[in-house]
Amino acid sequence: MAMFAPKPGCPLCGIVASALPTPSNSWRAPALNNSTSNSTEPELLWKDQDFTAYREKSKPVSSKGHIIIAFNLHVPSLYDLSSTDLPLLVNIRNLATRLLTILDASSRSPTATTNEQSFPSSPTPSNFRIGFITPPFKDNKIPVTDHLHAHAYIEPSDLMGWWRGLAYGSLAWYAIDDLIAEIRETVSNNRVKSGYDNRLNAPIDKVPLAGARSGTANGIETTEPGLPRAEFNLEDGMTPSQTPTSAQAMLTSHHPLRT
Repeated sequence: MAMFAPKPGCPLCGIVASALPTPSNSWRAPALNNSTSNSTEPELLWKDQDFTAYREKSKPVSSKGHIIIAFNLHVPSLYDLSSTDLPLLVNIRNLATRLLTILDASSRSPTATTNEQSFPSSPTPSNFRIGFITPPFKDNKIPVTDHLHAHAYIEPSDLMGWWRGLAYGSLAWYAIDDLIAEIRETVSNNRVKSGYDNRLNAPIDKVPLAGARSGTANGIETTEPGLPRAEFNLEDGMTPSQTPTSAQAMLTSHHPLRT
């Protein structure tokens, strides 16, 4: 069993803690037109029960926008998740797409205003990259290796450089669309497959929470426990009655995401 409590000295735990007094389920427009835009301090963009998102301003890989979405819990690795946590991954993709849309619009028109109703939900624009850097690789400019977080940025990656490019390249980068599709195709009994060429708009995406639960043909559920979930989630439109039951901040030692 593992408890995911804040870890003393963890930079991302510190960012999450500093954001706790802010209203939950809220986003903030990028500070592009005032003095704070020159600060290297993390620019918080979103805070909810599951994630804290901030704009990377000290060492971004793209001049158009680089966002880090950290799990509020100190989850050490992608492999500590189970298929039950699939809705969390879907929410990361949705949230990243929405926040990158703000940055993209602001970079093209600094006076533009964006409200939540104008955020796109799908598909993800082709110039947005959302995913994880998998161990043992890491971004040497953002050397956080034991607190799970996703990177989202707008291409081109004009500030990356060739050395950092290894972490964001094919050997280390795990695109979130690929991860979601592979979990669904491994765990779900639904026979509608995405296929590698159709992961941005797969038919299985139309099935609510497809792949988040698994079981045998005789009705025995084999779903592994996942991370503790909020009572409801505004990002994927779930209501309290639709939210899957999750473990009480504990996971077993075996998970479908392990290879």
